[in-house]
Amino acid sequence: MSTEVLGGLAGLALFIFGMRMLVLGRAPGMIARSFRSLRDAGCYHLLFGLALLIYVGGLHLPGAMTGQVAAVLAVALVGVALVRFRPRGGRGPTRKA
Repeated sequence: MSTEVLGGLAGLALFIFGMRMLVLGRAPGMIARSFRSLRDAGCYHLLFGLALLIYVGGLHLPGAMTGQVAAVLAVALVGVALVRFRPRGGRGPTRKA
């Protein structure tokens, strides 16, 4: 299986996972605890998956600039995900042993 196929499958999985969180309103416990809200978790995964799909898809479109435009668009989506919907840092309460 080629790298592009694996990248596309990973992007599709992330996109579907994010959509599922947004539509059903549920997330796995560890993911729910890592984000401020369920909406943030869903949008974060959705945008990362969409960016990966756009990047991989852009590699196979004809034209001289399509790959570059797809890469710029993918980086912009990842930037939005990291700035707007980022997970919480490790600044929460810690458990003492």
